[in-house]
Amino acid sequence: MSTVLFVYAKGGPPLGYALSRVAARSAVHLLALSTLPPTAAPVAERLCASVLSPAGTERDDLVSLIVTRAEAVGADAIVTFSEYAVVAVAEASAKLGLAGAGGRSPLARDKRLMRRTWMQRGISQPQFRPVADEQELRDAAAALHLPVLLKSAWSAGSTAHQIIRSADEMPAAWHRANAVMAESAELGYAELHVAGAGGDFLVEEIVQGTADGWFEQSGWGDYVSVEGVVADGEFRPVCLSGRMPTVAPFTERAGITPVPLPDDTQRRIVALARDAVDALGLENCGTHTEIKLGADGRMWVIETAARFGGAMTVPQTEEVFGLDLIGMLVDQLLGRPVAWPAQVLTSQEARGAAGSLVVLAVDAAGDAWPDRRFWDFPTVRDAALLSAGSRLSVVAENSLPDGAPVPVYDAAAGANTMAALCLLSAADPATVLHDFQALVHALPKILPLAGATEARS
Repeated sequence: MSTVLFVYAKGGPPLGYALSRVAARSAVHLLALSTLPPTAAPVAERLCASVLSPAGTERDDLVSLIVTRAEAVGADAIVTFSEYAVVAVAEASAKLGLAGAGGRSPLARDKRLMRRTWMQRGISQPQFRPVADEQELRDAAAALHLPVLLKSAWSAGSTAHQIIRSADEMPAAWHRANAVMAESAELGYAELHVAGAGGDFLVEEIVQGTADGWFEQSGWGDYVSVEGVVADGEFRPVCLSGRMPTVAPFTERAGITPVPLPDDTQRRIVALARDAVDALGLENCGTHTEIKLGADGRMWVIETAARFGGAMTVPQTEEVFGLDLIGMLVDQLLGRPVAWPAQVLTSQEARGAAGSLVVLAVDAAGDAWPDRRFWDFPTVRDAALLSAGSRLSVVAENSLPDGAPVPVYDAAAGANTMAALCLLSAADPATVLHDFQALVHALPKILPLAGATEARS
């Protein structure tokens, strides 16, 4: 039987879900670089041949740590689904002669390298400048058109994003972005391999996106993601996911699979995603590519990654299209034959629709809730807010326990201030969007008030 070393860090699909798919294809050993979620720890104990949580000093040379552990367990492949461990796992796999994302994986991680590569290829994207200090931020903003977006080169989940509208805002934006990256590192949401990555930033122009002219139904966000894989150097698109509008500045609220766009439109989007992924020269890995939609059919690549989409993107894809992407990637890395889709899958091949909603303490307009509330999933589940046939569940691994106060939304911290992650299954994408809109509207009214006697402690 083949053996896989699973390198776990925060981010990616729920650990319990991912482990079960890997364990179905091989013996699995877990190298835990982050503390295991309480709900996933029993699953790891049951499914893994070993679970190792290295001490802090052992992580100083992460690639060597992964290589040593892989050799010790006789790994035939190494996998990770965390943004923060992608580069280290790719380098370790290369050192051992194992299939992986390859030596160009940093291009899919460091947004400065990513954008520079795309610029050299003439790929449509926002104008940008790398910045290393406040003076470079000022120089970059002067060269671009305000407003601009300051973002970390190594972050995920829109963490540390700061919109700058005038020169007066630059000192505070620079200070806040750096502070948020330091806070994120304390929470475990930071690059694990590249020293000092939290201090790397870039600034980019904010392109004018719009969902008008793309979607028949109102309420969709102005960007989509192309879920796919690179198999032996060839990009293989799987499907597209749509979004609800982001919460300012650009925090994701919900992803929905599949996306209700005409097939010819999806082919245009996939062609741009293909150009973006091909330019990076990846070898064997999942991919998640975000495309901004504009007026008159314009599009821009926002970013891509050498891993599958996070949160519930992979489980949504499995539910809707019946594809176990994690298991298929494991087979790919182990050299087994894999029947990747011949072309991107659309609503015609879908079995209903699925979406994931991030619970944030803001309303549909992005305004803060008027009062503090406790998170309580049974209250939400029993409120009869959904369409007939829709099914709602909570992703415990990514959610606060019932009775915990919903955090105040922090625009700079982004998804770090989420209270919960919910998964919804419905007949079609339009129903998922409708039900999510109903939930966003109802949550600040139906959740227990903080301090109320009925709230759980």
